[in-house]
Amino acid sequence: MNVESKQYKRLLTIAGSDSGGGAGIQADLKTFSALGCFGMSVITALTAQNTHSVTGIYPVPPEFIRLQIDTIMEDIGVDAVKVGMLHSVEVIRTVATALKSYPIPYIVVDPVMVAKGGAKLLQDEAIEALRTHLLPLATVITPNLPEARVLLGMDSNPSNLSMNTPISTLEDLARQLASFGPKAVLVKGGHLQGAESPDVLYLIPENRFLHLKATRIFTQNTHGTGCTLSSAIAAFLARGLPLEEAVQSAKEYLTQALTKGARYQLGKGHGPVHHFHAFWE
Repeated sequence: MNVESKQYKRLLTIAGSDSGGGAGIQADLKTFSALGCFGMSVITALTAQNTHSVTGIYPVPPEFIRLQIDTIMEDIGVDAVKVGMLHSVEVIRTVATALKSYPIPYIVVDPVMVAKGGAKLLQDEAIEALRTHLLPLATVITPNLPEARVLLGMDSNPSNLSMNTPISTLEDLARQLASFGPKAVLVKGGHLQGAESPDVLYLIPENRFLHLKATRIFTQNTHGTGCTLSSAIAAFLARGLPLEEAVQSAKEYLTQALTKGARYQLGKGHGPVHHFHAFWE
């Protein structure tokens, strides 16, 4: 009897490893699995971190990063790629060059710059390389407010962002970020202080904004939220959802992961979200 062969939805994360398991490669792979996809990884750096600090970063040589990408692409291939922590100019250029070498349906870029505990994860001189080489390849970029402001050369201090920051400000940031060449921009408003957590998605070809709101979850367990959201967007894109629906579904997934994860205690700092909330509590 012939058995019809099935295909996985193939997701690749290119990012740093979080030894604490809450963010980076580990959060991405958990998200991919929770959303029914097969996850693969290209590790760009090893970090020694836990729930309250990053105590060390050990970069992977660019040539070995390229070897990881080529080895996966030449055999398995991908349905979507999520790009996270790329710490240097050389690494950004290496990843961008590699991604341009293959037919990749969707690329989600999360411009990771600072860890939850405050440690810098991106060299200052690498910001221009990120703008020039990587952002133009993206289906969507997913900066939070401080990251958006850094990319635009503005003051990025979260304390200067009040709870009364209008949605029009997020729209303006998204419109400016569109000049770097991505197909869409998602500016996340999680650093604001109101009762809601607003995000703005700018669909550039349509010149249209989509406002995504969710009730703010007051919890200490927020480590890896950015990684989780961007990975969820990549997973839903690979599963065939249009970008607008993929972003909405990803935000709903993250909201539930935050809600269910708030009940747990892990470590002494910012704990993780609950990636597998749909399977066990």
